[in-house]
Amino acid sequence: MRYNSFVSRCMQETLSGLRDGLSRFSGPSRSAIIFALKKNDALQIYDPQNLLHGHEPKLQTMYFPGEGWCKPLDTKFFKNMYNYIEPQANLQLDGLISNGGSSGPVYYQMWFTEHHPNICSILPIECWLEHAVLRFSHDMAKESNLYTGISGSFLREYATHAVHDCIVDKAGRFLGLDFQIHIYPVLEAILGISKTNEEGVRPYGALTFIEPRFLQDIRFLARFKTSEQPMLSNFKHVRKLLQAVEHSDRTLISEGKNIVGIADKHIPHFHITADYSGKLGFLSAGEETLCSFHDGSYSSKTHRAKLFEVEEALLDFDLAPSIGSDMFQIIATLVHNAEDKKFGCTFVIDLAPVPTATAGQALTPPINLRQSRELALAAALSKVDGALHIRADLHLYAFACLLDGHRVANEDRSRGARYNSALRFTSQHPQTIVVVVSADRPASIFQQGKELKNSYDDNLSSRCDLFPMPLEEWLKTTD
Repeated sequence: MRYNSFVSRCMQETLSGLRDGLSRFSGPSRSAIIFALKKNDALQIYDPQNLLHGHEPKLQTMYFPGEGWCKPLDTKFFKNMYNYIEPQANLQLDGLISNGGSSGPVYYQMWFTEHHPNICSILPIECWLEHAVLRFSHDMAKESNLYTGISGSFLREYATHAVHDCIVDKAGRFLGLDFQIHIYPVLEAILGISKTNEEGVRPYGALTFIEPRFLQDIRFLARFKTSEQPMLSNFKHVRKLLQAVEHSDRTLISEGKNIVGIADKHIPHFHITADYSGKLGFLSAGEETLCSFHDGSYSSKTHRAKLFEVEEALLDFDLAPSIGSDMFQIIATLVHNAEDKKFGCTFVIDLAPVPTATAGQALTPPINLRQSRELALAAALSKVDGALHIRADLHLYAFACLLDGHRVANEDRSRGARYNSALRFTSQHPQTIVVVVSADRPASIFQQGKELKNSYDDNLSSRCDLFPMPLEEWLKTTD
């Protein structure tokens, strides 16, 4: 069956809002849904950007001839309730995050999005998809003439709500239903403090929130008089106090309204912690990091390079598996050191049989980067202007190297000297890989005069289905 224009419009607007919101939260993302409005309806799929391509065998096995893929809703009690959702089993598809449910208005729905590898946690995204299930159920419960199209807008701006829902879920599991901290004011304060400078510097240090009933169990290093406790909403005051805990094992303690005092970071009870690191920060609940925050908004990104391109580029060379693995770990350690300390640098991975000539400070003898002390020294030397020259024997041969080369067509003046020097150098030396770390950008990897990218491509698929279609038909057309 083909659904009417109302269902199609609702699906398009909801999926578009979900995709846009997740793209801002996690990086460019696609979304898809498999659903059936009534029990005897044929399953439909709406996958306009071919997110589910490659998963056809699992979908075929799951749904056809398929029985038991939908946990039935108790219609005796919940038939007319759009807001009661019976959760459905996650399909566990590789590289995807999914969430589904059944309700009175929608017999079955399962929403999907990409599982980006460089995210802090999938929990906020699962909450996001859970809300998509609720919104679609709500829309299908209405008559078409009452449809407002607001679900897409909700999902587009759902980042803070997703983090909120995630924290509430975790707090409920640990503390029960009598959790007293109001999460929305806390999340607003975390962002407000993160944007507050003190003498031109963004905040560093930790701010921890715990239940008021657990304050008696905290071993305070300093506790403030109750009548003089700074209010959490006074961002400037809290920012000043963070100076007392920056770059330390101490944290400010709040019960959700005021700053109560200063204590060690080790907290025995469930807690929420905002860890500030200049423009960037991370939010955790309990012992799990949920998300980051940057420029006044929450994000799932770790803001640390995963270096998949380096790993793949190393496979193109005839290296022993142990050498390739150790080389990747060495480069990852050096890159993450630069990211954490927020400075730019360049690393040349020279895999040519004969050492590539570089103009820099040569080391005699070369430094063995398999040794932790020597690797720490290399990390320190990477702060000096110029590149580190690393050979296939996992030794550092030189530092402060200038990367020469002729001009190439794909240079980008907006990206600076390190970027364009890497393009030129790798163009002339095809058996090298160059890794460039910028203080304000993700790491860039270069080989043979090109930047290697492992990113989402809007044009991944030539097909672009504009309307829901029967899943069985879709499976046949993708064979």
